[in-house]
Amino acid sequence: MFSIGQLSKATGVKVPTIRYYEEIGLLPEPGRNAGNQRRYGQDGMEALGFIKHARDLGFSLEDIKALMGLDGQLGDDCAEADRIARSQLQNVRARIARLERLAAELERISHLCDGGSGGGCCKVLTALGDHSQCASEHD
Repeated sequence: MFSIGQLSKATGVKVPTIRYYEEIGLLPEPGRNAGNQRRYGQDGMEALGFIKHARDLGFSLEDIKALMGLDGQLGDDCAEADRIARSQLQNVRARIARLERLAAELERISHLCDGGSGGGCCKVLTALGDHSQCASEHD
């Protein structure tokens, strides 16, 4: 059996986050010892490891809850897991595209500046203050 501190240390998930996952039903309520301290078994450790890995991959808590509700057998559950994973992949690709647009715009803006020796006003600050000066949409 593991204390919440041991679980936290082993998984890298902070104690308040573990409590939050319990509160929202992502982790089952653990057993308690005579001193009313939480005690987790190996299943709790594995569930938290699953949640952390899925969060590291950017899955929403709602998707993680759905994935945890699947039994892992081939068929409908496997198809649903695949659908959720493919949706997350699309989300990640969309974020990457947005970040690439942001990088291009920031690069363009940074080249407006001549290092502060051009006199007048700062072109970087002017560009940041006036969205109409952007070369493309990036929000």
